[in-house]
Amino acid sequence: MKRFALAVICCALATSALAAPKPCEELKAEIEAKIQASGVAAYTLEIVSNDEVHDQNMVVGSCENGTKKIIYQKNDR
Repeated sequence: MKRFALAVICCALATSALAAPKPCEELKAEIEAKIQASGVAAYTLEIVSNDEVHDQNMVVGSCENGTKKIIYQKNDR
C-alpha cells in the first residue's frame, strides 16, 4: 500500500511539472527559431493579451496559463 501511495504521489508531481506554464518570451523564442529555420524572412511575432486577438488564425502560441497569445503576421515585401 505504501508503494502504491508513493507511486501516486510521484505521478502527481511529475504531471504538475510537465504542465507548468511556459513564459511568453521563451515560447516566442522557440517559435521564432522554427520560423527562421523554415526560411521566412519578413514576419512579426507579438505577445498580446487574449482581449487583443482579433483573428484566431494568427495565433501561433498560448502562454502564461492561457492569458496571453503569440500572434504571427507575415510581412510581404
